[in-house]
Amino acid sequence: MGTQDYKWLVLVYYLPPEAGSARVRVWRKMKKLGMVSFRNSVYFLPFSEENHEITQWLCQEIQKAGGEATLLKTESVENLTDEEVAGFFRKARGEDYDQLARDAGELFKRLDSLSRARESTGSDVGAAGMTTLADDLKALEKRLAETREIDFFQAPGGGKAEEIVSSCRMVMRKLHKQEEPPARVDRPRLDTADFQGKTWVTRPRPYIDRIATAWAIRRLIDPEARFVFAEDPASAEGAIPFDYIETDFSHQGEDCTLETLLDRFGIEDAAVRAVAEIVHDIDLKDAKFGRRQAAGVEAVLKGLLAAGDDDQELLVRGFDLFDNLLAGLGSTRGSNGLRGPGKKSDVRRGLGNKASAGKKRTQSRKRPAGKKSASKG
Repeated sequence: MGTQDYKWLVLVYYLPPEAGSARVRVWRKMKKLGMVSFRNSVYFLPFSEENHEITQWLCQEIQKAGGEATLLKTESVENLTDEEVAGFFRKARGEDYDQLARDAGELFKRLDSLSRARESTGSDVGAAGMTTLADDLKALEKRLAETREIDFFQAPGGGKAEEIVSSCRMVMRKLHKQEEPPARVDRPRLDTADFQGKTWVTRPRPYIDRIATAWAIRRLIDPEARFVFAEDPASAEGAIPFDYIETDFSHQGEDCTLETLLDRFGIEDAAVRAVAEIVHDIDLKDAKFGRRQAAGVEAVLKGLLAAGDDDQELLVRGFDLFDNLLAGLGSTRGSNGLRGPGKKSDVRRGLGNKASAGKKRTQSRKRPAGKKSASKG
């Protein structure tokens, strides 16, 4: 029998009563895989080489916890048709979608109520409230994506859940617009030719928006741009400030600093704009674009920050991250003014040092193990 003939994986297992924590872990992993119960301790999963390998590891975990596990590959289940087995999966995923739809409906009511109150009374949700709402919406979007991943047989209810989550997203954007500061003033487009060989200054311990903006400056505007860091931009004489309050290159209206920079220079490359949407969702936490890549990019950047590298090294590593992200999003390099990444030594050459910002700063030194910065932006 060839592997192409297999249709189902059947897991039969037993765990002793004292293996309570192991039982919970196994149950969670089976749920994440999308396995469904047929009878007590008998579970089905559609066959694939990947599913087969994962369930083999699961069997080992059960055995290490003092239990017993048998994994079968089969092309049919006796006394059940394939459609009947598929029905078990549709029922389980349908229940998942129904619960998701109920939870999304509750969030929609909250969002709609807040939006109506904002329109009628002018009451503010506030930054903390918006962050909580954005986190709740992000959690629902994650659950929906995970359920879609294990919906092997197109269970009913998926469309309804998707529709309610989408409605939440729309009201969230509306609420964000109600909460946002006055819209940015349209300003004339800038010419990259006027910004060659410049030094740029931003705050120390750069995070998502500042790293991404510096990356865009080097890749899209000036391959020889230099960067220095200072709490007060005035201390970096002649440098162009970005991501400071009340400067040309900063948050404008509902835009983050990277979006402002791209608008000012008229950069419309679709993949670059996709990067900006990811940066926006991470920096402003408003779920405006609902970019699924945001969570992964944010996790990597937090790792870079926690590693304790100095500010210059953070830019170097951040540039690598955004180069790869841009490539993954399908940018047509070489068009629309996009420049290739160059060698890492070239990136370093364009980085200034703290001393050139007026005075050497202790925070530019490598942090001791265990210390992390809470700086954002």
